[in-house]
Amino acid sequence: MTLWVDADACPGSIKELIIRAARRLEIMSVFVANKHIAVPESGYVFSRRIGQNPEAVDMYITENSVAGDVAVTQDIPLAAALVAKGVIVISTRGELLSEENIGERLSVRNFMQGLREAGGLTPGPAEFSQKDSRRFADTLDRVLSRLLKKQA
Repeated sequence: MTLWVDADACPGSIKELIIRAARRLEIMSVFVANKHIAVPESGYVFSRRIGQNPEAVDMYITENSVAGDVAVTQDIPLAAALVAKGVIVISTRGELLSEENIGERLSVRNFMQGLREAGGLTPGPAEFSQKDSRRFADTLDRVLSRLLKKQA
């Protein structure tokens, strides 16, 4: 199992939670970004800098992940592609994205994007909070614990 992180827009507190979990549970974690992402030296935490193409990170994670891996992203189209592959996806706000809810999330995202492209004003995302960070930590812990029990 590999933990993939869409790291370009991942909040720092979430990166730290992932690094701690990777070291504690000895899970390979790969932070993928268009820019340099500093990660501590570890046998379990890696950083991959991908080309400047805005879709390069999404393509890299999609091509290299396999069913049973875990991914962290706030990119809904990427999440949809990964869910279709059998990858477990967690948003940076701690929402578990699955076959049951990804279609709705993708529809809302596309609707809002259409409004913006037509000149409409849409509200931006809520400010990232401690509550979001706690919910992410709880979801990550629950998902990783379940997967590690299956492997044992």
